[in-house]
Amino acid sequence: MNDDLLERLRETPGAGELFDALGDVPGVWVVGGAVRDALLGRDPRDLDLVVEGDAAEVARLLGEEPLLHERFGTATANGVVNLAAARRERYEQPGALPEVELGAPIAEDLARRDFTVNAIAVRLADGELQAVPGALEDLAARRLRVMHDGSFLDDPTRLLRLVRYAARLRFQIERVTRELAFAAVEDGALVTVTPSRLGNELRLLLEEPQPAAVCGLEAFGIGPRMLPGFNVDPDLVERAQRLTPVGGRPDLVALAATCLDASAPDLAGRLNACEFPARERDTVTAAATRARALAPVLGGLEDASAIWALLRREGAETVALAGALGAPEQAKRWLDDLRHAKLEITGDDLLAAGLEGPAIGRGLDAATAAMLDGATGRGAQLAAALAAPPQ
Repeated sequence: MNDDLLERLRETPGAGELFDALGDVPGVWVVGGAVRDALLGRDPRDLDLVVEGDAAEVARLLGEEPLLHERFGTATANGVVNLAAARRERYEQPGALPEVELGAPIAEDLARRDFTVNAIAVRLADGELQAVPGALEDLAARRLRVMHDGSFLDDPTRLLRLVRYAARLRFQIERVTRELAFAAVEDGALVTVTPSRLGNELRLLLEEPQPAAVCGLEAFGIGPRMLPGFNVDPDLVERAQRLTPVGGRPDLVALAATCLDASAPDLAGRLNACEFPARERDTVTAAATRARALAPVLGGLEDASAIWALLRREGAETVALAGALGAPEQAKRWLDDLRHAKLEITGDDLLAAGLEGPAIGRGLDAATAAMLDGATGRGAQLAAALAAPPQ
């Protein structure tokens, strides 16, 4: 019995209802990262459940009719709870999605996983613990070990997961696993998997501690094979992320900081192939290809109005990266203060004063510059707006 382990897993957000509903159902196991994290004394992020039997039947115990994914024997209950039938897998060719055979015992399901420390399971009904050979020893040693020699060739996305887990858990990578990863990259394993799958893993990796994760991509030669101009300056990544404001995207800033040598078309094209959402693609591309040119200009500015005029159409991520490249004080000033400044007049005031069309926009720009340089009050701002020269 592992009552303490079960209690820790039960504290995972949303887990209490699952335990109440499925605690007496035979053959339901919590597997993978949640068990690993609980054994490490960490708070699990979420639960993955494996069922020795029919996952859909168990999912129905949680409420409404589940969404079924028959090829992989998985079911999603209530829109959020994922259950998978224990299965065996085989890869017909490198990089392809696996062929699945359902009906396996939990021991065989664990044997198909990526790393030993993720191949641990605990049964809900009685707390029985199962693990592949060496898993608990590797966990105690804080070591990442691949399950078999062909793992990275079967599924090259595991290369990015290796880097992710090393960065998040701060685990060492076992020597043979490291050698297998280098060999898989050198042998071209990454080209056997679709860019969309690589892109999904890359987005997850960017959420891990930085610069450790992007340094891992560089160390194994993964980054240069995925992205044009990939090169990591760890200090730059740290500085840029520190400057990124609340509401900004430090994950995208980290990626942009590694692609400063890429052209905009090449970088945008690659991110498109990796199926980055359009807004994320544009954010990364703008920051990577504009920040280096902005930095020296920004660093030479002192007047608030000049900083505002230079940066007013730039994204926060571009400004953070430009600041990290050589203008930290000006970037911070813009991000923390200047971009939030509000006029006391509006376009309606300028319309009432006789301006129309593009002149209203030019007037508001002039009023903003004057305000940032010290013009206070509606009268002073209105006067600055009306004095704006025609284009």
